[in-house]
Amino acid sequence: MRRDDSKGFWRALQTGIEVAVAGPGPNRLLGIRDGFAAYFGHHLDGNAPVIVVPQEVEDGRAGLTVTDETTLALARDRARTLAKTLGDAYPFYAASEGGLQSLEMEGQLHSFVRSWTVIVSPLGEAYGGSGSVQLPPDILGGRRGEEIPLAVPGTRRRGGLVKALTGGLETRRTVIAEATRNALATLFFEVFDGSPERNF
Repeated sequence: MRRDDSKGFWRALQTGIEVAVAGPGPNRLLGIRDGFAAYFGHHLDGNAPVIVVPQEVEDGRAGLTVTDETTLALARDRARTLAKTLGDAYPFYAASEGGLQSLEMEGQLHSFVRSWTVIVSPLGEAYGGSGSVQLPPDILGGRRGEEIPLAVPGTRRRGGLVKALTGGLETRRTVIAEATRNALATLFFEVFDGSPERNF
């Protein structure tokens, strides 16, 4: 995006940032809001409020997806569907999904959990991921592929998988916020010069 093309877009964001979010979960909504607020709070003068608007999505899945590719594809499809369905009603459409990724090293399977966020806007489309947390090998008990999600600890009542794995150091909300900030960093690459001042 050229600087002269961005002025109107940025002026509109000064009064508030609206984001349509795929899915109603509070951790997802608050995590995406936190990610937008942190990113734009750093780069814009003042604190433009961030409003997240949940959008219903169909979800027939049972458990987590089991590769980064399928997790990212699901989030991408949901963000694109919102953008197509709602048109220019919002400047940003976001979807965030958590999933597992496994890889084999020296004959041993290692599995990790992370979140991915996809953002679609008139500026383009961008992806961001959170850090990965390894599942302890004894939890897996030799399970592979589609069996892995059945071995994963954490329930909504106990605060979820990430909270269980990190002893409360991270939560689903914080990893979604991280993934969202990373997606925004890609979406706005070179728009900002790295300082919190507006770059125009």
